Amino acid sequence: MKTLREAKVGETVKVVKLHGEGAVKRRIMDMGVTKGVEVYVRKVAPLGDPIEVTVRGYELSLRKDDAEMIEIE
Repeated sequence: MKTLREAKVGETVKVVKLHGEGAVKRRIMDMGVTKGVEVYVRKVAPLGDPIEVTVRGYELSLRKDDAEMIEIE
């Protein structure tokens, strides 16, 4: 299982599954990160937190903890 946290800069990946539960999972889904959507990793901050991605045509910054809940292929 590979997570969004492990994706490299410049990679385009596809979301397979969202882990987590309740409000956290709902917040990630409300940001447009849902099963089957393509995510482009734009940049990662020097210490690895946050990760900047492009989802559905807009930029989004995710914390490492949130990115770890997103399973990709």
